[in-house]
This record gives sequence, structure tokens and C-alpha cells, in this order.
Amino acid sequence: MMSSNQNLRRDLQGLAADLKWSAVELVRIAERLSQAGNEPDAQALHRMIAMFHREEARLGTIVNDIAAGRITQSAEASA
Repeated sequence: MMSSNQNLRRDLQGLAADLKWSAVELVRIAERLSQAGNEPDAQALHRMIAMFHREEARLGTIVNDIAAGRITQSAEASA
């Protein structure tokens, strides 16, 4: 049985992977917008992509803190 910390780490790693995948897709869309001459919307997507990358890195730091025992989740919090 997985501990609540292991579950939390797995969930956060999944969220980080979702953000990474979303950023990759947004890059493709931004490139198409830019090629179509819609630079304002392409730039707006690039700002979103940068935010996704920052949040992905932040989740990675939290996952590392959980692995090191600096953050824990109680059994009640995960229920």
C-alpha cells in the first residue's frame, strides 16, 4: 500500500507532467498563430507557456521536498 506521501508525490508529478505536455502543445499553437500573422495572441500564449514552466518547476521542488521529508501529508488530509 502506498503511503499518503507517495500518493501526494505521484499526484504532483502527474500535474507537473500535464503542465509540461500542455506547454509543448501551446508552443505549437503559438507558432501557428505567429506564422498566420497573429503575433499578439502568439505572445499571449508564450506568457502562458512561461507560467506553466515556472509552475512545473515549483511542483518539482515540492516533490523533492516531500521525498526529503520536509513536507508530509497526514492520512486525514489525503482521505
